[in-house]
Amino acid sequence: MATTDVTLQLKWTHQFQFAGYYMAQQQGFYQDAGLNVTILPADPDNPDTFSKVLAGQAQFGVGHSGILQQRIAGKPLVAMAAILQFSPYCWMVKKSSDIFHPRDFANKRISSISRKENAELLVMLERSGVHTDNLTAYGSDTSSADWLTGTIDAMQVYVTNEPYMMREQGIDHRLICPQKYGINVYSDILYTTENMLAQQPQTVEAFYQASLKGWRYAMMHMDEAIALTQHDYAPQKSFAQLGYEAEVLSDYILPAGTNLGAMSIAKWRLIADLYAIEQSAFNQAQAGFIYHYAEPEEIKISWMLISAIIISLLSIPLYLRLMLRKSV
Repeated sequence: MATTDVTLQLKWTHQFQFAGYYMAQQQGFYQDAGLNVTILPADPDNPDTFSKVLAGQAQFGVGHSGILQQRIAGKPLVAMAAILQFSPYCWMVKKSSDIFHPRDFANKRISSISRKENAELLVMLERSGVHTDNLTAYGSDTSSADWLTGTIDAMQVYVTNEPYMMREQGIDHRLICPQKYGINVYSDILYTTENMLAQQPQTVEAFYQASLKGWRYAMMHMDEAIALTQHDYAPQKSFAQLGYEAEVLSDYILPAGTNLGAMSIAKWRLIADLYAIEQSAFNQAQAGFIYHYAEPEEIKISWMLISAIIISLLSIPLYLRLMLRKSV
């Protein structure tokens, strides 16, 4: 069986955050779909995946909700699945801090963040009346050290990384997250390009189905997924650390009442509002933005057929009684 070579560009270095793709590889789901997949970690100094996928260095990528801004700017990107239904980015403050609510950030010192990647953190503050342009922002290169020494009051963190490290060091802290204040944006979005979809639609569909199958397997076999991630991809992380990551992210991946990877135009419209995108620009960009996967064919049964089946089932006892009478 011929296989198609494709590359998946991750948005960060290897960790449980991408376990579904690892399981799709290890369990042979990609191979069964006729795919030979290379999974590339991001360069921490340049984690942008959009430019790499647009340049053809990878056929698929994992990106943040800024993909919508890219689409508005005319980049032919297609969102396939939102693995995280909420933003995993939060502000972390020390337990001794007087910051309890977004409005408490006024006149505070924060780590520098990108509005392109983590707009939800700034929007959360702005909706509480904080003028973010007036906040003193420090470079992100030494943000952890600056936070520990008290140079900055709040640091942008990934919900499973820095909080775990601080907990291990016995440093009490609390998180102030957009989700808690009604700001829900998609994250870890699997995507491709319009060109890839036009030229190789079957490959895109095969990759989509195999990837979600891998994620379902990872969620149902968490310990196995953690062990594989540690052994084959992230040996520098302990099983406990990856286990913490898996436990936290599971609520982001499969919140109650949500299907794996689900996306809707309605929620993307709300995300567009966060990015201050005009309605007209959003309407123009949304056509073809969300990937429409091939749904399995449903068996259509007419009411006449259903009636016939019911009548047949009801007639079985009568038939048996008649046969018994004949045999007496």
